[in-house]
Amino acid sequence: MTIRVLALVLAVGALAAGAALAGADARKPGAAFMGAATQAMQRDDTQNPAMLWVGDGEALWRSKDGGNGKSCFSCHGDARASMKGVAARYPSFDTHSKRVLDLGQRIGQCRQTRQQAPPWRAESRELLALESHVALQSRGMPIAPPREARLEHAAARGKALFFQRIGQLNLSCAQCHDDNWGKRLAGSTIPQGHAGAYPVYRLEWQDMGSLQRRLRNCMSGVRAELPPYGAQELVDLEAYLAARAKGMAMESPGVRP
Repeated sequence: MTIRVLALVLAVGALAAGAALAGADARKPGAAFMGAATQAMQRDDTQNPAMLWVGDGEALWRSKDGGNGKSCFSCHGDARASMKGVAARYPSFDTHSKRVLDLGQRIGQCRQTRQQAPPWRAESRELLALESHVALQSRGMPIAPPREARLEHAAARGKALFFQRIGQLNLSCAQCHDDNWGKRLAGSTIPQGHAGAYPVYRLEWQDMGSLQRRLRNCMSGVRAELPPYGAQELVDLEAYLAARAKGMAMESPGVRP
């Protein structure tokens, strides 16, 4: 083989490798940006503090409550079968309320309409526990937002919010999680902002928290006005983050620094 032919072969090979790399999925889950000890904590259910909430959630799943004395189990049976893949499809458009709901809001709606019980308050241990138990059943499954026009409209609004500069620091979500992921901020590595591990046990909080809590935490960090839990803009952001992470594996319930 002549030098000229060899050079041509190498050049074609380099172009093919570059094209393959460009076509590869460069998305990384949040766990990829954690230290080895925290990654090990998330992987091992005997070390993962979130599993304490999962245990409480399993008990709540079978606990009868409300005016009709029903439990989640009364309608859905064993969550390990009936809830498999459910959390991976939220947020989702709800035909009953005619709005997009995240998983926590759907649980609250079920309590009201099916159990005749009041919904748990946002970030309560009960809600996070049951949400964690349901989310666990989708661990390892691909995030799969339903193809529904009204959900896609919510995700489009969420995308606009993701790129919108807010707060006194005049920063957007994208400036951290798209433009500067992998760099350091206040001693922590900036992740890509994929939300497949929620609810998470955050070591900083020493507590479980929802995705909405984390979004509000980021907004507080840039000194922006905080929307209340359940606000449309938070749900829209959740819908966009689910669309952005479509196909990535669910990590729930996660651990974060």
